[in-house]
Amino acid sequence: MKSASRSALWSFRSYRSMFSAYALASFGDWFDALAIQVLVVYRWGVDPFMIALIPVCMALPAVLFSSFAGTLADRVQQAKLMMLCDLLTVILTVGVLFAPNFAWLLPLLALRAMAGVFHVPAQQALTRRVVPADLLLQATSYNGLVGQGSKVAGPLLGAVTLAALSPQACILINMGARLLSALLLLGLWKLPESRAGQEMAIEKGQTRKQSFWGEWKEGWAFLWHRKVVFHTMIFGFIGLAAILMVDYQFPTLFKSISPDNESLTGQVVAAIGAGAVGALVVLNKLGKIHYAWGLGGGCGLIGLGIALLGLCPPASPLWLLLGFGLLLGIGNGTYILVQNYILQKETSPDVVGRVFGIQNTMNSLVMLTAPLVGGLFIRALSVGTAFMSIGITMVGLGLTGILLRRLLWPQTEVKETGAGVSGMKMPSA
Repeated sequence: MKSASRSALWSFRSYRSMFSAYALASFGDWFDALAIQVLVVYRWGVDPFMIALIPVCMALPAVLFSSFAGTLADRVQQAKLMMLCDLLTVILTVGVLFAPNFAWLLPLLALRAMAGVFHVPAQQALTRRVVPADLLLQATSYNGLVGQGSKVAGPLLGAVTLAALSPQACILINMGARLLSALLLLGLWKLPESRAGQEMAIEKGQTRKQSFWGEWKEGWAFLWHRKVVFHTMIFGFIGLAAILMVDYQFPTLFKSISPDNESLTGQVVAAIGAGAVGALVVLNKLGKIHYAWGLGGGCGLIGLGIALLGLCPPASPLWLLLGFGLLLGIGNGTYILVQNYILQKETSPDVVGRVFGIQNTMNSLVMLTAPLVGGLFIRALSVGTAFMSIGITMVGLGLTGILLRRLLWPQTEVKETGAGVSGMKMPSA
């Protein structure tokens, strides 16, 4: 029965095309992100506080436009919007490739981030549109696997490319991956409206679309009244505020541990990805997990991994760093799968794009300040102390989520699986 269910998902050509496009884009992005960090830290020697400006510049477009991008994703053909974003990303990546210094790099990254603002809700809305409700968790798991798997293959191959060639070669690979992603999305241009979407429109008695502003307000109203989704977003917002204080400082930490090893960042990030993939596979086999244990436990493991990395002295053995990265990845994979499943499963099909757009807005708001605070924190203390402090904070947040689970994620019925909404059924891997 479960094997047939897995085959059923891959029988949808639209899902195969969307999944392949997403895999290519995710893989290319990890080549790109690693190359930019190495270029900025090792080649240009940029100060940690200035490095913190990278996520700030990338977050500003999301703060300004994410909720509107989500509304747009619910109104237009998502595949066309994703393809346009891919092509714009390619064009702007050409500028990144030839950026002569940090001052040129920042605005180019901000403009490129604008394309990503519209891509994320479109991809999530398209997933909800092409995948039947009973296969949604499986699709979410596969999307998580390819996203986390990219953290393994991307940094490992990126590290090899960096050693053999240059950061610019990694950026070129991202450009090629994005072009292929855009080509795969061509076949989804004429995708018909999903049955779920048609039924939702009939139930609401909608004979015509609401105004853009009407749909925008409807998305916020849905979020406020759907407490399971609202609490998930708030919990994630607080956790992200903590982790973003050090997220872009991993190369700074690893440079203090091993000044001459430019590939160390890629190796540890690959270990994080491997841990996440392992967590996703185990969760698929487990069969059921409580929302609070997934979110709170995942957050706690992320914090523990960060704190232990911060305690590592100079010249620490590679196996120790990889082990702590693996632990961090297990928490990351658990958290991401449960969070995305909640936002997909507990959201009506016709507002998925808006919900993910709102989430992107909230997450991006904290990116305007948290990285800068983290940069100042490292300046005032040390990079190791900053990592240890932020890690302990996240462990505390995870424990809080578990202790308050009955308040944040109360039990109600889910008709498709017979489990509580604060529990999720998973097919066997």
